[in-house]
Amino acid sequence: MNAAPADQIRLLDLQAIDSKLDQLAHRRRSLPEHAEIDKVTADHTALKDLVIAAQAQHGDTTRELTKAEQDVEQVRARAARNQQRLDSGAVSSPKDLENLQHEIGSLAKRQGDLEEVVLEVMERLESAETRVSELTARLEHSTVVLTEAEGRRDAAFAEIDAEVEKVGREREAVAAVVPADLMKVYTKLRETQGGVGAARLYQRRCEGCRTEFSITELNSIKAEPADKVVRCENCSRILVRTADSGV
Repeated sequence: MNAAPADQIRLLDLQAIDSKLDQLAHRRRSLPEHAEIDKVTADHTALKDLVIAAQAQHGDTTRELTKAEQDVEQVRARAARNQQRLDSGAVSSPKDLENLQHEIGSLAKRQGDLEEVVLEVMERLESAETRVSELTARLEHSTVVLTEAEGRRDAAFAEIDAEVEKVGREREAVAAVVPADLMKVYTKLRETQGGVGAARLYQRRCEGCRTEFSITELNSIKAEPADKVVRCENCSRILVRTADSGV
């Protein structure tokens, strides 16, 4: 392939621009905020699960307390009715009177036991409320931390994207004057050679793969016409000759 020396040199300008775009893309992917956001998001998700579990536990304990209080109220009401019957003198049979008094005693013991249950459930409910409050506060703080991290990431994105847009315009201007066939080869090489399609020959060395050419190899390159598109025998990249190439 042949191309005017000026067009070949433009490939170095294009390569520099493309390398800068690659660096910007790498910078965008490698922002420290990404790792921070991943960690905070994982913590945030775990906290949400804990809050949901704590709220469920709180709800279960609330229902348990309601049931325990209802049990106490039922026993208390039955005991009050029995005591009213006893006080009214409506029970005259000694045996019935004895049974009624025994039941009143049993109900008193039952009420005491149930009230102990109520106190125990109330303590657990208080602990559940405290845990919900603590976890909710931690979740709210996590939300703030996540929002701030995302804000820093988005600000960095905006800065990088603005630079990409600027450099992209520069690339369009340079690419527009590079011959289509030369651009096709350069683009293909960029895809297969790690983003570098053209490299300068500088003081006997390919700046793409850092190979240093022997005198014989250098003379062979020197013998090629100026418009000949030379390729590095080691890395296959387009080898651009300049005034500093030593040929």
